Amino acid sequence: MRWMKQLLVSLTTSLLLAGGAHADMVVEVVGVGSQQYPIAIAPFQNEAGLKQPVTPVISNDLTLSGLFKVIGAGDVSPVPFSPAEINAAALLQRGAQTMLVGRTEMQGNELVIRFWLIDLASKKELISFEKRGSPALARRMAHQIADMIYEKITGKKGAFASRIAYVLKTAPNRYELQVADADGYGAQSVLSSKLPIMSPKWSPDGGRLAYVSFETQKPAVYVHELATGKRWAAANFKGSNSAPAWSPDGRQLAVVLTKDGGSHVYLVDLDGSNLRRLTTTGDINTEPAFGPDGRIYFTSDRGGSPQIYRMNRDGSGVERVTFGGAYNAGAKFSPDGKTMTYISREGGYRVAIMELATRQSMTLTDSGLDDSPTFAPNGQMILYETGARGSLAVVSVDGRVKQRLKAQNGDVRQPAWGPMLP
Repeated sequence: MRWMKQLLVSLTTSLLLAGGAHADMVVEVVGVGSQQYPIAIAPFQNEAGLKQPVTPVISNDLTLSGLFKVIGAGDVSPVPFSPAEINAAALLQRGAQTMLVGRTEMQGNELVIRFWLIDLASKKELISFEKRGSPALARRMAHQIADMIYEKITGKKGAFASRIAYVLKTAPNRYELQVADADGYGAQSVLSSKLPIMSPKWSPDGGRLAYVSFETQKPAVYVHELATGKRWAAANFKGSNSAPAWSPDGRQLAVVLTKDGGSHVYLVDLDGSNLRRLTTTGDINTEPAFGPDGRIYFTSDRGGSPQIYRMNRDGSGVERVTFGGAYNAGAKFSPDGKTMTYISREGGYRVAIMELATRQSMTLTDSGLDDSPTFAPNGQMILYETGARGSLAVVSVDGRVKQRLKAQNGDVRQPAWGPMLP
């Protein structure tokens, strides 16, 4: 069973991925929303002199969302850099409803980006804003501008200024934990090992990753500070240590251990102290996740087939959550706490979601070999692994927008979508 992999922490390559180190991923839109919003974007003044021009990043973000049709305005003469310079009539004829214009300049060592989003019909300023920062952060600022546009037009927060983590196999005996921007750009290796690395999970503040490493010839759970590179074993007990999940306050981990026979869910402090066993029933209890109601959700075979259960943080009050079908596993939650995503076996292993208030569920994917779903920080998209060889894919929570993320020289696995960057 696929869901048992986090318990058994298999050495098989089907759980990992092959590809080139430090290679950015290519994102391809394979399904779009039923209606795309047309927006014109003109190159910002002076951005050609930047190491990272701003508008290509913004255009790419909005296009990849599947909800926007970007209309290039670089051929407009003259190219507008402010609201007063916009030829609204010409752009309305091209089908645009709004237009983004702006300018960049260096003030000392600081990059200043001034931009406007204009409704072309009314000529009303929908956004008028200025961002300042280091030129090295130009890409991040561009993602933040795209998030502002996304929220203004859709009414929902964007998630472009966030990061993803995933596992990469770069050679037969070389594994890497990598972090990249949400658009697949800027992939960086956090950890390399000759032995497998698995199950990365972001801390609530986005500054740390918890993961499973085999570097001591057995699976142990590590915590890794991204800014400093400092790392330590948070769970390295007898037997298997796997499936870490962060508590909402970032002070504890829920982990799965086999130290007492079977697999059971435990709570442990980040320094490996104060270990408490929570589950007592069933041979297999795994994939813990902290739910929005303060309880811990987990996958268990105690009812005869893999299903999702929840319990209080002291292990009491266990109750079953999923009932439809013979296989439901790997719960994760939307940031607003209203929706749960998981893997359901319906003609294959597929990504599903459930509204917690109504218990209504919907299957979002149809590839049949999906795993490890994880919500975007705005709750509108779900990132997951798919395929026998392994790549990443993204699907919107309504199932209409779909993307593929592919490493240029290989495959990726076991993604985790992190929180928004400040």
